[in-house]
Amino acid sequence: MKTPNQIAAEVLTTLRNKRPLILNLTNNVVQSITANMLLAVGGVPVMLTHSEEIRDLLHICANGMLVNVGTLNEQQAHTMKTAVRDAAKAGVPWVLDPVAVGLLKFRTEVCNELLSTPPAMIRGNASEIIALAGAQGALCRGVESAADSAAALPAAQALARKTGAAVLVTGETDYITDGARTITCTNGHEIMTRVTGVGCAMGALCAACVASADTAFDAAVATAAILGLAGERAAATCPHPGTFAAALLDELDKLTPQALQNDARLTEAP
Repeated sequence: MKTPNQIAAEVLTTLRNKRPLILNLTNNVVQSITANMLLAVGGVPVMLTHSEEIRDLLHICANGMLVNVGTLNEQQAHTMKTAVRDAAKAGVPWVLDPVAVGLLKFRTEVCNELLSTPPAMIRGNASEIIALAGAQGALCRGVESAADSAAALPAAQALARKTGAAVLVTGETDYITDGARTITCTNGHEIMTRVTGVGCAMGALCAACVASADTAFDAAVATAAILGLAGERAAATCPHPGTFAAALLDELDKLTPQALQNDARLTEAP
């Protein structure tokens, strides 16, 4: 069996060779950093809002899709519901980022409806994953989690079993699970939470990795390692938010499969 580090390295290699085209249905705040992070790691970003164009792209050339509900409105909700059905018909894997689910009723209802068309992966903080799983303890402050990522692991495992999706719970320690197997990643740095859009752009990286991996679980492992290692390397030279944002793009661009093999802190959980 491949080690988690080998998995991460192989996914990055494939991503760089394949250059997957990722359709991003994401929030208005983070479009620039999302596109730039995808470009830096080797993906090709596309942002569309029209349902017919989304359907056409899914059937023509899209390799993956992100659905991020950060600035959700009625029209976006309709577009997203249509898009996930079109993605399923086209055989394009999609990733759900359930921003602030559990805190706000409308987006919680929309995300629960979106799950009727199963995603390949769900990425969220502890509170979002707990709420999406329908468990107790979903504490949050705005879009930030007030719960520790470890506390969300049982909910993440249950959500993975229910939906068939890989679940990536982000926090000081990231947890990746498919409901049976769990891997932790301890790469990263606190400053990543102080730059708008890093977490949301991670959802797009999830979609690029899903398009490049053998399984969604492998993709989630690679996503956590890639962004975590690039983030801690950027923080080592640029410990303040403004310069860190640019340094993160540089480190994603410089990151090698060998670096993941050597320095990703990925551990199989018991």
